Amino acid sequence: MKTLHSLTIATLAVLALMAASCSTTRRIPDDEILYTGVKKVEIAPADSSKINPAIASQIKKAVAFPPNNYLKIINWRYPFPLGLWVYNNWPNPKSGLRHWLYEKLVEEPVLVSDVRPEVRTHMIEQILDNNGYFGGTATYSLIQGRNRKKAKILYKVDPGNAYPIDTVYLLADTTRLSHLIDSLASADPYIASPDRRYSTDSLSTMRTRITNKLRNKGYYFFRPEFIEYLADSIQRPRHIALKMALASNVPEFALAPYTTGNVTIHVARNQGGGTPDTIQLSRATLIQMQPSRLRRNSIAECITFRPGRTFSVRNMDRTQTNLSRLGIFSNIGIEAMPDTANMAARKLDVDIYCTFDAPLETALEVNASSKSNSYIGPGLTFGVTNKNIFGGGEQLSVKLTGSYEWQTGSGRRSAFNSYEFGITSSLAFPRLLAPRFIPRSRFQLNWTRFQLNADLLNRPHYFKMAQFNASVNYDWRVRRHVQNTLTLFKLTYTNLMHTTADFDSIMAANPAVAQSFMSQFIPQMIYSYVYDRQINRDNTLNWQFSVQEAGNIFWAIYHACGKKDEKKLFGTPFSQFVKGQTQLVWGRRLGQGDHWLVSRVAAGAAHAYGNSSQVPYAEQFYVGGANSVRAFTVRSIGPGSYKAPAGTPEENFDRTGTFKFEANVEYRFPLFGPLHGAMFIDAGNVWLLKDDPKRPGGLLQASTFLRDIALGTGVGLRLDISMLVIRGDLGIGIHAPYNTGHGGYYNMPNFGKSLAFHLAIGYPF
Repeated sequence: MKTLHSLTIATLAVLALMAASCSTTRRIPDDEILYTGVKKVEIAPADSSKINPAIASQIKKAVAFPPNNYLKIINWRYPFPLGLWVYNNWPNPKSGLRHWLYEKLVEEPVLVSDVRPEVRTHMIEQILDNNGYFGGTATYSLIQGRNRKKAKILYKVDPGNAYPIDTVYLLADTTRLSHLIDSLASADPYIASPDRRYSTDSLSTMRTRITNKLRNKGYYFFRPEFIEYLADSIQRPRHIALKMALASNVPEFALAPYTTGNVTIHVARNQGGGTPDTIQLSRATLIQMQPSRLRRNSIAECITFRPGRTFSVRNMDRTQTNLSRLGIFSNIGIEAMPDTANMAARKLDVDIYCTFDAPLETALEVNASSKSNSYIGPGLTFGVTNKNIFGGGEQLSVKLTGSYEWQTGSGRRSAFNSYEFGITSSLAFPRLLAPRFIPRSRFQLNWTRFQLNADLLNRPHYFKMAQFNASVNYDWRVRRHVQNTLTLFKLTYTNLMHTTADFDSIMAANPAVAQSFMSQFIPQMIYSYVYDRQINRDNTLNWQFSVQEAGNIFWAIYHACGKKDEKKLFGTPFSQFVKGQTQLVWGRRLGQGDHWLVSRVAAGAAHAYGNSSQVPYAEQFYVGGANSVRAFTVRSIGPGSYKAPAGTPEENFDRTGTFKFEANVEYRFPLFGPLHGAMFIDAGNVWLLKDDPKRPGGLLQASTFLRDIALGTGVGLRLDISMLVIRGDLGIGIHAPYNTGHGGYYNMPNFGKSLAFHLAIGYPF
C-alpha cells in the first residue's frame, strides 16, 4: 500500500510538472487571444420581465462556439488540453512516425478572432428584431485571468421592450382569393392568440399555413412569398400595426382556382419496356405496360382525385401515400399540368407515374447473446415475400426462424444445449375482408391476414415440443396514429412429443409445471391496440395494449348444446385462460441534437380457469435477453426470488410466470456518422399469480415485490444505416432477485459473471 501511495504521488507530480512546463499559448501571436469558452450570456430586460425561453435559446445558440479540448456530445470542456500542448511545444517533422503522431494529436488553437464576437452581437440584435424586441442591444467583453493570452467571452443582452401586434389590416375583400386569405388569417392561431408578439418566424409560418390551405382549395400555383406584411410602429408607441398585402409580382394564373381535369396513371415494368395497354377506369385512364400483373380495382381505390372537382394538393399526398402502401412500386411520381388546349377552363390534368418494384423481397436477421457464465447462442431469421402475388398488393410470405444455445467449458454437461426451429407462412390482403360495421378509415391501408405456423422446441435431456397454429387477423386504422388488430380466430395445438426421465421426475414433483406442458388445443381470440405518435419535435409516445381469451367460445358452444362435461377438441383437452399485457414507451429529446432519453414500462398478467389449472407454457411470460433485462439471458430469472438448487436438473430449466413487470430507461446519443451510443438501466421479473409450493418465492407479493426485481445497467453501440440498425449491448448485472450467496443489494458473484452481451437487429423498444 505504501508503494502504491508513493507511485500515485509521483504520477501526480509528473502530470503537474508537465502542465506547468507545457504552455498552451506560446505560439499564439501577440495580437491574438486564446478563446476558452463563453463565460455567460446575461439577458437582462429593462423592465425586469422574462424574455421568451425560445428566444433565449436562439441567442445562446448564436454565441455557442466550441473552444479547444471540448466534447460537443456532452457539452463539456475537459481540463487536459493535450492537442494545444502538442501544437505549442512539439516540433512538426515533415515525415515519419513523429509527424503521424503530431497530426493525430495536434489541435490548433481557437482564437477570439475566430469566434468573431462582434459579429455574434449583431446576430443577437437581429434575432431580437425578428422577434419583436426592437431597440435591443448586445455587447461583449473579454474576461481574462492571470494569463492575458487567454479569455472567456461575456455577452450582455438588453432586449428592450417586446412589441405586440395591436391592429391587423387584412386584404380588401374584393375577390374570392382575398376573402379566403382574410378568413384564414383571422382564424390562424398566431393572429387569434391574445399574446401575439411580433415575430418574423411566426408570420412566415402563418403565411405558409395559409398557402397550404389555399392550395387545397384549388389555388395550386399560389406560393407563400405572394403574401407580404407591412409593419408600422408609429401609430401607437411600442405596438405594431400589421397590414397584409399581395405581392405586386403575383402571376395572373396563381390568382385563380383550378379543378381536376383528366387523370392518367402510367404503370411501367421494373425491367422496362413492354407493350402499353390502355384501360378506362371510372375516374382515370390506366396505361399499363404488359406483361405485368396488376389488379385494376386496387389502383382505382388508391386514387383520390375526382375529375371536375376542386383540385387539392391533399389529394396528391393521399394518392401517393395510398399507392406506396400497396408495397408493389419502387417509384411513384405525380405531376399536375394545366390543360393547355383550354386555358380558360382552368383545369389541371394529373399524370401519375408508377414503376413496379421487384416482386420478391428477402430479409435476413441475425442475433446472438453471450454471458460470462458460458451461455452463448445465435439466432437466425430468413424470410421471402412475394409482394404482389395476385396483382393487387397481396403479400405471400414465408419466414424461417432458428436459434441455438449451448453451455461451453470443459467438463460441462450439455443440459442447456437447445434449439428451436419454426416456419411461418402468411397471406395478406391490403383491404379489410370484414363486415362494414367495423369502423375504418378510407384514407389508411387496412389488411386481412391468414397465417399458418409450426415450431419445434428441443431441450436435450428434458423434452421436445411441437406447436402448430392457424389464425385470421384484421389490421385496420380508425385514425392515423391508432392501429387496431383483431385476431378473429387463432387455433394453437401444442404436443409434448418426447420427454426424458429427468423431465418426468421434475413434472412428477411439480404438478403445476406439468399442467402447463400438457398436450392441448388453445382456441383464442385476441385484440390489440397501438397508439403511436410523435407529439412534437421533442416528444414521442407509443402505447400498446392487448387482451386475449382462450377456450370460451368452445365452452359456450358445448354448454349451449347441453354437453357441459365435454372438455376436449378432437379428443385433446382445450385450454381456458385470459391474458392481458400493456407497454408504454416515451421518448424525450434532450437539447437541440439527436440526444434522446427513452423510457419503457411494461406489465402483463395471465390467469387460467375452467378447463385449465395452469396457463400453457407457450403463453406464459419471461424476461431477460436483448429486448428485456439485458444483464440476464432470456428466461434466466424468476419467478420471483425462486432459483432451483445448484446441481439439480431444474437449475437450467426455463423460468416463466403468469405476471410480468419491466421498466427500462435508455439514453441514446450520436457518436460519429451512423454510429450511435447508448447507456441504459433495465429492471424486471416474472411472478406466479397462483402459489406453487414447489417454487418457493415465486408468488407475487407486495412485501417482496421491489426486492424481487432484477436490476441491470450497461452500455451499447448502434450502427444505424438507413433502414437497418445493428445493435450490440453489454449488460452489467447489479441485483439478482435470487440468493447468490452474497449479501447486500449488489449481490452478483463477481463483476465478470455479471456481464451479458447481446447482438441484435433494431432498437430494443
